[in-house]
Amino acid sequence: MRVSLCLLPGDGIGPEIMPQAVKVLERIAGKFNHEFFFAEALIGGAAIDATGGPLPQETIEKCREADAVLLGAVGGPKWDNVANEIRPERGLLGIRKELGLFANLRPAHLFPELAGACFLRPDIVARGIDVMVVRELTGGIYFGEPKGFDTRDGERVGFNTMIYKEHEVRRITAMAFEIARGRGKRLCSVDKANVLEVSQLWREVVLEVAKDYPDVELSHMYVDNAAMQLVRDPSQFDVIVTGNIFGDILSDEASVITGSIGMLPSASLSDDGPGLYEPIHGSAPDVAGQDKANPMATILSAAMLLRHSCNMEQEAQAIEKAVQRALADGFRTIDTMEPGKAQVGCAKMGDIVAERI
Repeated sequence: MRVSLCLLPGDGIGPEIMPQAVKVLERIAGKFNHEFFFAEALIGGAAIDATGGPLPQETIEKCREADAVLLGAVGGPKWDNVANEIRPERGLLGIRKELGLFANLRPAHLFPELAGACFLRPDIVARGIDVMVVRELTGGIYFGEPKGFDTRDGERVGFNTMIYKEHEVRRITAMAFEIARGRGKRLCSVDKANVLEVSQLWREVVLEVAKDYPDVELSHMYVDNAAMQLVRDPSQFDVIVTGNIFGDILSDEASVITGSIGMLPSASLSDDGPGLYEPIHGSAPDVAGQDKANPMATILSAAMLLRHSCNMEQEAQAIEKAVQRALADGFRTIDTMEPGKAQVGCAKMGDIVAERI
């Protein structure tokens, strides 16, 4: 099979972790008789430095022409003082909008080999952590209008609008039900319907969509309780579906309880067209350029890419098994290091995983 991929290394550790995913994909291509064609483009701070903006038109066009997009990271202190409208993060928000990426999938899975790195009590860890957070990505408070700054009664005011349209809730809910149907058949919808009208609409639409999925158990939870329950007993969750800002916060919380944010991938999907895949850890400027970054999340993002954009389930599992073998063989990057394990750098870890395909 011929697959066209657009690579967006971005900023910070992005240019270090991206080649490790490419190594693994090239190994997959050789093992499974595929052809992967890679094109590279600019985004974020790197794009600002080169073109004056975080998302050049050329990048948009390359992404649209690809079967899927793999992104490293955007942002860093170098660009903290640029104008708000051209901040590096605007590039990420912009490409999500240009590609119509309305669904963000963030799996929080604890590999048994990393149980000792988990921040939770051993008795909680023993019950297992395997949660999929399905976050609506193009609506909600990040995109609602009006937004901006004003002066009222002599003082500065900042304001944003949290808004959801019925069709936005319906499509993300249907996707979440489909994902739950393929997992443990349990879906928890997270909202704040006790105080927010937008959440009341959210819950009404979720209940309507649920009628089409009688085989999936649906529950509801307020976001503050969900944040607590993720720490108290994450094993109670299978799939969580929620809005943009709640999903942003809860998926980060779910990720960190697995031991290291450097292990967790994500996928951003649309109704059609290329999906975008990225690690959730950010640009990590404190370790950039030092060969210390953990490439596992990017490698696992490549596995999600094969699964969701290329229908290559066997190949995706081959990557995930190779990652687990590398951990079982005792190799660790600095963020997951434990006594008695072998610490390796970013590039070496990429080699180790590729060798185990």
